[in-house]
This record gives sequence, structure tokens and C-alpha cells, in this order.
Amino acid sequence: MTDTVKRLFILDTNVLMHDPMALFNFEEHDIFLPMTVLEELDAGKKGMSEVSRNVRETNRLIDQIINKATFEEIKQGLDLERIHPNKDADNSHLGKLFFETEPLLAELPKSLPSHKADNHILQTGLALKAMYPDRGVTLVTKDINMRIKSSAAGLHSEDYYNDRVLEDADLLFSGWEVLPENFFEDNFSKMKSWQENNNTFYEIEVGDNSHWYPNQCLVSENESGFSAIVRNIHNGVATLEYMHNFENNKHNVWGISARNHEQNMALNFLLDPGIDFVSLLGVAGTGKTLLALAAALQQTLDEGVYNEIIMTRATIPIGDDIGFLPGTEEEKMTPWMGALMDNLEVLTKSEGHTDWEKETTQELLNKRIKIKSLNFMRGRTFQNKYIILDEAQNLTPKQMKTLVTRAGEGTKIVCLGNIGQIDSPYLTETTTGLTYIVDRFKSWPHAAHITLKQGERSRLAEFASDNL
Repeated sequence: MTDTVKRLFILDTNVLMHDPMALFNFEEHDIFLPMTVLEELDAGKKGMSEVSRNVRETNRLIDQIINKATFEEIKQGLDLERIHPNKDADNSHLGKLFFETEPLLAELPKSLPSHKADNHILQTGLALKAMYPDRGVTLVTKDINMRIKSSAAGLHSEDYYNDRVLEDADLLFSGWEVLPENFFEDNFSKMKSWQENNNTFYEIEVGDNSHWYPNQCLVSENESGFSAIVRNIHNGVATLEYMHNFENNKHNVWGISARNHEQNMALNFLLDPGIDFVSLLGVAGTGKTLLALAAALQQTLDEGVYNEIIMTRATIPIGDDIGFLPGTEEEKMTPWMGALMDNLEVLTKSEGHTDWEKETTQELLNKRIKIKSLNFMRGRTFQNKYIILDEAQNLTPKQMKTLVTRAGEGTKIVCLGNIGQIDSPYLTETTTGLTYIVDRFKSWPHAAHITLKQGERSRLAEFASDNL
């Protein structure tokens, strides 16, 4: 290994388990894989979980890099640019991949047992730091405890940042904006308005530096009550559509009316057949699940827009075998679907109806609502379905892509989640698949996102959320 000014990054096993493409995400800097990491990858290659698939993909990439290389070439480092999957990109700046071709020993604190794999990786890192003091040797790991131990042992460590969508979750697109006071009055003379299919549209000049996105909601909190949806922006001119009012009980959706501006915005998108993907983000009690189910029932049972409702959620740990629970796939998923079932019960309560009518309604719902596991969705295509994905904050960006690409013609996907309640050990608010897809889809005219902030569950739940 030649001494250069390039930094040297030691990759922990969990980084490659999380993202096999991490090998190519360190620009011109070099990567080092300890033998312990290769051993752990070998131990994790079996199974059908997303982690196991990532391990196998990592092994294939490493095999391509090392293919036909001599031992001397491996000791000198192998160029990563040779097999970069993106052939069209300029990969000439990529660094080299080094392996632990000889034992690297360093003295560890006596309190750390030498038989643990993590401590072997630390020992390798400390040895490399001593060998190359000017290279900025860094251990990259998603394990917080590993980073703590590394710092305590004197080895610089970092989290894997490449999958971070935003620097701060507070910068995430909310999907709506409060207009300045008197916006409608100040811009009325510049607006062009017309009626089309019982909808009211407006055109307004916004210039080339507009910060609005397609399907962003604009609301006014003054007495004019002006609220609209940005339908498109072209050549500095924005087309706005006046928003339907679902706060009026006459326009309820399966007996549910919007209780605030945010819920009204969400229902506008959930009931819009031109929107293929909707993401609703918010804390517990904001009504995400209830609104999604109400819109699904109306469009499936009443209007016939979709022929079936599919409900699923990310089980934690995601991808593990659910076969330990008895019964069919649907019966195994039932314990995970408590939140959806609770809301379905609220929507289908039939006061004043006979037992026969209630049983008939329940039988109809059982035929049109299916509960599926994410574990068995790879390779499938869903046509004319209304898919509700709950707890989406526990999906990685790769898992989110796997799910959304299952959508066939006429299918709508609704993702629900709260990035403040992430259960997956290696995801954060800025790296979860829900944040990723909200950010990537915000400019697409067939997607919409709303962040719900106002709780509507009960005064007890709202007080607990604010004060506990």
C-alpha cells in the first residue's frame, strides 16, 4: 500500500449490509476491508431477508473487483473504477480497494476482549493508523456503540453519510405553505381564472425562481380562506386549482370529515385519481391512517376506481421470516396491523343496522381488503389496487424502491409514517426510505406529500404528545 494524501476508510460490515454500493461512494479515497468483515459477510449471506440480499450483492461486487487479480496486485490495491455499475459516469476519480493480506496487530485496551469481531476490526484500524499517520484513517460504521468504542480507543470513526437525504429533517418538504396575508387580494388583478369540470383554476406569474412544486398546497389563514393546489409551473407561470373543502360535513368521505387544513389537503390528494403516489407524514393522532382508509373505501367500494385495497406495513425487523406465527400470510400479518384494523372498525361501525347487515358489510370488506407481507412482494405487479403502506419510516431507500416499483397500471400507493418513531437500528430521520422518497418525488406531477402536524385523536393524547 503506497502512502498518499488520500484518506483511508475502513468499512464495517453493517455499512455493506446496508448499502452494497458503499464501495463506490468515497470518491478518490481508498477503502480497506479487514478479514473479519469478509468473515461476517460470509456468515450473513444465507436467507431471503433484505440484509442477506445486500450481502450477496456485496460479495458479487467484490468478486468482480478481485477477478483474475494476482496476490501482488491485491496487496497493491485494486482499482474500483474497473467495475463501477454506472458505466456512463466518470469513474476515473475513484480510489482503490485494499484487503487485509497480512495480520495487522495493535494493542487494545485490556478491558476489550480480543475474541470479539468488533474488537478485531478496531485492532486492525489502530494498526493502520500507526502505519499511515498522515492518511486520516477512519472507521466507517453504522453501529453507534462501535463508534463510541473506536473513539475511546483512539481511532477516528464516522457514520455512513452517503444515504443521508438531508442534513436536517426539519428541511424536509412539508407539501404545503402558508401564504402571506392578503395574498389573494394583492394578486387578484394579475390572476387569470376559469372554470373547468366544476373546478376553479387560476394562473399567476411567479417568475423563474419560484420555490413552489407540483401538487404543493397553498393555504391562507386570513378571512379570505383562499386555498389552492399548484398543478404545474411552466415558463414562470403557475397554474393553481382551488382546493375542495372536505371540512364541510356534506362532503364527508365514508362519514369522515377533515378537522383541519392539513387533513383537508390530504383528502384532496387521496381522492385524486391523477395522483399515483401520496405520502402522509405526522406524529401519532394526526389522522394519517383514518384518512387513507376512508379514501380507499370510497374509491374501491363506492366508486369502483380500484378493485382491491392492499394493506401492509414494515414489520420490525423488516424482512425476517413471519412463519413463526400460525396461519396464512394474512393471519400472520394481523398482529402487525392493529392500527389499521382499529381505524377500519371506526369507519365501518353501523349503528342502527341489524346483525345481518353488519355481517354482510364485514363479509364484503373481507373480500375487497387484503393484508399482505412486504416479504413476499418482490417480483409481483399490482394492477388497479389501492396500496396502503403503514410505518413506512422503517424502510430503507432500497426497500422503498422495491415496493413502489411493484405498482402496475391504475395502482395508487399511500405511504404513512412518523420519522420521529423509527424502530430500525440503522436508520435515522435523514436516511429513512420515507424521507428519501418524499424528497425525490416532490417535483413529480403525479405525486403529493403532506406533513400533518395537528393532532386530532383526543385531548388526552394531544396533551401526552406535547408534555411527555
